[in-house]
Amino acid sequence: MAEEAAPPLRLSFMIPKKEINMVPDMAKWKRSQAYADYIGFILTLNEGIKSKKLTCEYKVSEPIEKLVALLNTLDRWIDETPPVDQPSRFGNKAFRDWYAKLDQGAENLVATVIPQNLSEAVPEVAVYLKESVGNSTRIDYGTGICVHAASLAQLGETGANPVVETMTAN
Repeated sequence: MAEEAAPPLRLSFMIPKKEINMVPDMAKWKRSQAYADYIGFILTLNEGIKSKKLTCEYKVSEPIEKLVALLNTLDRWIDETPPVDQPSRFGNKAFRDWYAKLDQGAENLVATVIPQNLSEAVPEVAVYLKESVGNSTRIDYGTGICVHAASLAQLGETGANPVVETMTAN
């Protein structure tokens, strides 16, 4: 009797929401599967770059090329949004205009990176993209954005992990 193939894994996606509001909330985060996945991603990256030289040539996968194209779009928007002449030593108010472009176009940008069969992930990953650049109200680029940037790079839930794919393939 032949063994039956396992049914495909059913992934579910949701719009992320802030769950860590006070110090005790950190314990819940550290016990979560999301935390384990996040730490696993960081450790995989760490292992993937051991003994690699910065000057080596690396094959760039199609998912990485798509991610770079997305980042190039964001970079172009920076050029199109010059800084405002203002007395503040903190973030420039032009960031709010740039962020408005991102807010409006995030899902379309993310859809160019996420595989078609995982299009349900686009709204969730778009939040990680927006949160990875800072807060437009406070014009804040705090340490929390690093977690969102890594979550964006991870794309691990979607099965489209271009960073790990490229790091481990070379």
